[in-house]
Amino acid sequence: MTTTRLTVAQALVRFLAAQYTERDGARQRLIGATWGIFGHGNVAGLGQALVEYADVMPYHQGRNEQSMVHAAVGYARQSNRLSTHAVTTSIGPGATNLVTGAALATINHLPVLLLPGDVFATRPADPVLQQLEVPYAGDVSVNDTLRPVSKYFDRITRPEALIPSALQAMRVLTDPVETGAVTLALPQDVQAEAFDWPEEFFAERVWTVRRPGADPTELAEAVRVVRASRRPLVIAGGGVHHSRAETALAEFASATGVPVASTQAGKGSLRYDHPQDVGGVGHTGTATADELARTADLVIGVGTRYTDFTTASGTLFENPDVRFLNLNIAPFDGHKLSGLPLVADARSGLGELTEALVMHGHKVAESYVTEYTEDKERWEQRVDACFEAEELDVRPTQPQVLGALDALVDDSDIIVNAAGSLPGDLHKLWRARSVDQYHLEYGYSCMGYEIPAALGVKLAAPERNVWALVGDGTYLMMPTEIVTAVQEGVAIKILLVQNHGYASIGGLSESVGGERFGTAYRFQAGDGTFTGAPLPVDLAANAASLGMRVLRAKTVRELREALAEARAADTPTCVYVETETSDTVSGAPPAQAWWDVPVAETATRPSAVKARELYERHVSTRRRHL
Repeated sequence: MTTTRLTVAQALVRFLAAQYTERDGARQRLIGATWGIFGHGNVAGLGQALVEYADVMPYHQGRNEQSMVHAAVGYARQSNRLSTHAVTTSIGPGATNLVTGAALATINHLPVLLLPGDVFATRPADPVLQQLEVPYAGDVSVNDTLRPVSKYFDRITRPEALIPSALQAMRVLTDPVETGAVTLALPQDVQAEAFDWPEEFFAERVWTVRRPGADPTELAEAVRVVRASRRPLVIAGGGVHHSRAETALAEFASATGVPVASTQAGKGSLRYDHPQDVGGVGHTGTATADELARTADLVIGVGTRYTDFTTASGTLFENPDVRFLNLNIAPFDGHKLSGLPLVADARSGLGELTEALVMHGHKVAESYVTEYTEDKERWEQRVDACFEAEELDVRPTQPQVLGALDALVDDSDIIVNAAGSLPGDLHKLWRARSVDQYHLEYGYSCMGYEIPAALGVKLAAPERNVWALVGDGTYLMMPTEIVTAVQEGVAIKILLVQNHGYASIGGLSESVGGERFGTAYRFQAGDGTFTGAPLPVDLAANAASLGMRVLRAKTVRELREALAEARAADTPTCVYVETETSDTVSGAPPAQAWWDVPVAETATRPSAVKARELYERHVSTRRRHL
C-alpha cells in the first residue's frame, strides 16, 4: 500500500478537494471552497493546510463565523445542494458562533461542512484557553453545542479516525433526505499531527445524488385520490427547487389544471404568470391561495414540511373532508397531517403521477379553473395597487420599494431575504420570474442571513445580479460580510430599508397586546419605554465606512434611479431608503390567514385583554388532521 505522510489538516483538505457529486449526468465539486477565521485552534492546522493546498482549495476570508455559514448555505442553495462550502473556526467563541448557522442549514435541509477547532485531545495542559470545564464529563467541549443542530457530528481524536469519519460526512452531505450541517470537530493538536495516509484516501470520489421513484402501490393510491378529488390544490415547497422539479410541476399543473400555491421555500416553482400559479399560501399567502386551501378536498404537498406558517397553525384547511397526499423524498415529511405518503424524489414522483393521470384523461372541472383564474386576476390588481406610486417626490412605502425593484429586474436577478416585515410582503406580492429568483430563508427566519447569503449566491452565480433585501434591524445584526464582498470584488447589491426598528415584530406585538414594546429604534422616554425620537443612526454611512458604494434615495423617483444605477454597477453597491410608515399610508394587504402566537391569559391592560379574546376565537378553529 502506497502512503503519503501528511498532517490531519493537510489530509482533510486534499480529501475534500477530490470529492464530487453527480446528478442527471452532471458532475461538480462537492466542496467548492473553504471559509475561515483563524485563531489558536486552527491557525497551525487547517490554516497551514489551506496555504499548502491553495491551488486546489479556494479560500474566503470571513468576518463573522455565523455569517460564514450563511454564505456557505447561500452557495449550497444556489447550487441545488450539489455543491457547498466548508467553514473552519478556532475553538471557543469561534466554534459556538457556528451554532445559529448550523441550525439554519439543518432546518432548511441545506448542506454545509463545519470544521471547528477543539481543545487538545492529548490534554497536555488542562484547561487550555477557551476550554469549557465540565466536572462530570472530561470529553465535553463547547463544540458539543453543535450536536443537536448537525445531521452528523464527530470529534477526530486520532489521525486514523479521520478516514471513516470523512467518508460518513460526505455521505450525509450528499443524501437528499439527511443533508444539513455536518460537523467534524478537530482538536488543535490532532490537526497538526502527521500520519501515513493511504493514497486511495485521496482518489477522486463521485457521490451520486439519487432520484428515487415512487413505490407502485403508493403511486396507484395517489392516482386514485387525485382522480376522486374535486377541489385539489398543490402546495409546492422547497423540495421542488432542491430536486429541480419545476418543469415537472408545470407539466403536472398544465395537464391536470390543478392550481399550485407555494410556501416561502417553494415560491417560484411556477412563474408568477403561469395559469395555475396562485401565489403564496398560509399566514403570509395570497387571498386566492388561502381561499383555495380552505375549500380544498385534497391538498397535494410536494416537498413541503407543512410549517405553521403554511398551515396557519392548523386552521387553514377547513373542508371537513380534506385529505393530504404528500410527495416527499423524506418519509418523515411524507406522513405529516396523516397524509397518504408518496415517497419519491419530487421530479421523479411528479413525472410518474402526471403520466398516470394523463393516461386516464384526468383534468379538474373547467368551473374550478375559471374560479381560481378570476380570483388570481383580482389579487394581481391588489398587487398593482400596492406597487403603484401616484406621487414620485414623496417617501415610498415598503410595498412601493418592492414595486420599484419589481419593475426593474428580469429573469436573471435573484433576491435574497430572510426576516422582518419583508418576507410577508414578498410572499404576497413578489412576482417570481425564474425558478431561482426568489431566495427566501424562512425555515429559521434568521436575521443577519441576507448579506452573507447573497455573497454565497453571487459566488455560485457570478453572472447574475444578486440583491440582499435588508431591514435596519437585520442590517445591525450582521453587516460584516460587506467587507468580504469589497475585499473580493463580489458585486452584490444591498437594498437597505430603514424603518427605525423591528417593523414585523412591532406589528405582531400590537396584535397580541404587547403594544409594540421594545420594537422601535428610538430614544428612551421617561416612562421606561422607547417611544422618543428616532435614533440618529446613519446606516448608509456605516455601509460606506465598510467600503461599499452607497446610493441614498429619499423619494420614489430617486429610488427608481438609484436601483437602476445599482443594478448596472460592477462593484458592491447599496441603495439606502427610508420608508413611509404612517398609519394613514396604504401598505401591503393584511394577513389572509391566522398564525398562533399565544397571548397572555391574564392581563389588566385593555389591549392584551382584547387580544386574548380574539386569540381564543382563532384557537377554537384549530383542528388535527387524523
